Parts: sequence; structure tokens; C-alpha cells
Amino acid sequence: MALLSRLSAELGLLSIYDSPRDTKLLCLQRFVRLFAFGLSTLILVLYLSSLGVSDTRIGLFMTLTLLGDVASTSSLTIFADGLGRRKTLMLASALMSASGLVFALSGSYWALVAASVLGIMSPSGAEIGPFRAVEESTLAHLTPPHLRSDIFTWYTLVGKAGTSIGTLACGSAVQALQHRPGWTPTLAYRALFGAYALLALLNALLPLCLSAACEARSTPSKPSRATSSETTALLSADAESKPAHPPASGALRRFLPALSPASRPLVLRLSALFAIEAFASGLVPASWIASFFTRTYALAPSALGALLSLTALISTLSILLAAPLARRIGLVRTMVFTHLPSAVFLALIPLPDNLALSVLFLVLRSCTQSMDQAPREAFLSAVVLPRERTAVMGVLGVVKTLSQSVAPSVTGGLVQGGRFWVSFVVAGALKAGYDLGVLGMFVGWRGREDGGGEGEGRVEEEEEEVGEGRGGEECREEREVDVEMDVEGRK
Repeated sequence: MALLSRLSAELGLLSIYDSPRDTKLLCLQRFVRLFAFGLSTLILVLYLSSLGVSDTRIGLFMTLTLLGDVASTSSLTIFADGLGRRKTLMLASALMSASGLVFALSGSYWALVAASVLGIMSPSGAEIGPFRAVEESTLAHLTPPHLRSDIFTWYTLVGKAGTSIGTLACGSAVQALQHRPGWTPTLAYRALFGAYALLALLNALLPLCLSAACEARSTPSKPSRATSSETTALLSADAESKPAHPPASGALRRFLPALSPASRPLVLRLSALFAIEAFASGLVPASWIASFFTRTYALAPSALGALLSLTALISTLSILLAAPLARRIGLVRTMVFTHLPSAVFLALIPLPDNLALSVLFLVLRSCTQSMDQAPREAFLSAVVLPRERTAVMGVLGVVKTLSQSVAPSVTGGLVQGGRFWVSFVVAGALKAGYDLGVLGMFVGWRGREDGGGEGEGRVEEEEEEVGEGRGGEECREEREVDVEMDVEGRK
């Protein structure tokens, strides 16, 4: 029994079990949404092809969809805290449902483009829209710092499970519907887009169950001032408390977050690093990896499906190891030391002219490729101010999407020129560069904590009511930890 209890604590099961109801609802909401994305991704290209859309136009559709995601993510996340996080999630889910409805009812190419650009439709099964930025900011708001790594681990795992199950359900449903009398592939695809719309509608109703504690101005149960060494380390090194910034005047600026001077260079550095990593990911998404094994080794579709399912399963299960590892070596080191091996194995996949070795490198890559995600989100929630989290995560999401949208066309040119292998090598090198950049810029916080004393910063709670013209209740709610980090001093 003691061993079982310890194992539950190591895997974060106790943390998620003891978490507030709002945390569990946010995880459920992510599962439903990623299930819907997984449901639609497998049939998106097939549906467009069944309508007679050319490959060139399908590529244009993908690019425009990602650009539409940039617009929706940037606009909704910037105003999320001012408008209300629950309202933002409901609005985004409504846009997602509208997109599914258009796909279920229309066969017009430009109508589908408009629905994907103005609404929310994931072309890759990955998270798209403002959901993740808002939810992760809310989870950080609700969770004590020393438990964030556990909570983000399960939040990430639930999402990946939703995508995998949705994709599996989609394949089974399409096959079953096509065997029914009078059902064409196009009708089967439209039925699943109808299911996508209904799931998005359910996703729009779930925020109604969230409490007011999820909002930016609400103060959740206050954690102990003695935070874990992990979070203290990240926020230490000459950190100083500073009075909160007064709100901007004007009706519109009331909804806009203000980044503190110390956060601006931090966001610029993170944006540069994340842009490099996202571009590398865009060079070799799952669809291109599948194409590589088909073109190079003539792998049968059934064997390819089994291989990709295996790597997805390994990647999902490996996420459980991220939180215990982060507690022992720190968030930054966990991010780097798990992601770096996967980058190396990615670069090695096309080099041997041998199917067994290429498969081996692909499987080895999957063992650690997702372990950095939960520690990364916990790290981001720790290094920016609470009132800035939603906006900063939204900005970083926009940067990643823009960088990733350019990469597929580069890979397409390499494939056409007979240099498919170059995309893997370049992607692996860029990802390794990203890891080394993160290590060089941010590992210092953990090192200072290990050394103790010297360089240890102050994290104080602002007790003063600030902001002229604000009501007393809002002033009281704004009493939060306000950390100023001298980023230049971290180098």
C-alpha cells in the first residue's frame, strides 16, 4: 500500500485527484476538444479530395487555416482576461462548432476556406485556437506552484489521449458508414464533421460549469509562501517585488494586458526560441514522416498505421515520467535533457538506408519527444506575472503558428528536388539549437538555488492597494505576487 501511494504521488495522481473541480473540468474540456480535432484531422484532406479539390488548393487551404488561427488566437487571447476567460472559451468553442457545421453542410471550396479561417478547424490534429493559452493560464492561476508540473503533465496527457482516441474512432466510423447502403465517402465525412460540430457545442457548454475562481481577477486559495524549491529557483536570482502597474485608461485599453518591463525581453527571447522549434516541427510533421516511409521503403498502409500508433502510444505514456523527473532535476533541465535526444534521433531517421534502423530511430525519438511539454508550460507560468500569463502564452502561440506555417512548403520543395532527408537533418539541428538556447538562457535560475544564498531573490506579495479610480474589491483582488526578473543579468 505504501508503494502504491508513493507511485501515485510520483506520477501526479494525487495532485490531480486533490485538485479543484475547475481543474478537472478544464482537463475534460481539453479531452473533448482534442477528441474532435482527432476526429476531423484524418478525413480533412480526404474530404477535400472527394470534392475534387486539387492538391495545390488543399495546400493553400492548410496555409490559410493556419493564418486564420493566428488571427483568432491573437485577438481572443489578448482580450481574454478583460473579457473573461469563461466567455472567451465559450466564444472560441462556438466558432469551432460553426466551422464543423459548414463542413457538414457545404461542398463549396471557398465556403470551407472561410469556415476554417474565420472559425476553428485543426489541419493537423494539434491544438489550434486560443484554448490552450487561456486554459494553461487558468490552471497556473488555480494551482500552487509546486504542483503545477503534475497538473500540466496530466493536462498534456489527457489532450494526447483525446487526439489518439478521436483518430481511432474516426477510422472506425468512416469504415462503418461507408458499408451502409447509399452512403458515399463524402456523406460519411460530412457526418463526422457534424459530430465535430456537436462536440464543439459540448465544449462551449462546459465553461458554464466553471466557477468565478477561474477568472483573472479572482484569487484562488492562496498557497503557502514557502513554495517549492523548483519554483523558487525559477523566480530567484535578483528578483525584486514591485508595485503592480495601474490599469490603462479607456474602454478598450481596459481589456488589454500590460507587460512589465522585465517581461518584455523575456518574451522576445522565448519567442525567438519557440519560433526556431516550431519551424523545425513544421518541416517534419507526422504527415511528412508517413510520406517518407512510404516513398523510401514502400511501407504498406497497415504497417505504417501500426508504426505511427505505436510511437503515439509511447509518446503519450512517456509524459507521465516528466513530473517526477522535473522534481529531481528541475523544469529547465527536464525540458532540455528529454527534448535533445529526440532531436538527435529525428535527424538520424533518414540517414541509414535500412528500414529497421529508421524505424528504431523513430521509436527512440518518440520515447522522449513529448516529455518537455508539461515542464515547459509550468516554466512559462512561473516566469511571467499572473496577470500576463494569458497574453504571453497567446503571443507565443501566435509566433509558433506563424513559424510552423512556412515550413511545409520548404519540405515540399526539398521532396520535389529529391532531398527529403535534408528536412529531417535540418529539423533535428534546429531543435537541438533550441534546446541549447533554453539551457544557456534559463538554467541559471536552478543553479543559483542549488548553490543557495548568493543570488537568491525576493518574492514578496504586494500588500498595497494600487490604481487610481479602481474599486476597493478589484484592488484587493490584485494583491498578487509581482516578480521583476532582470533577464539581462541571467546571461
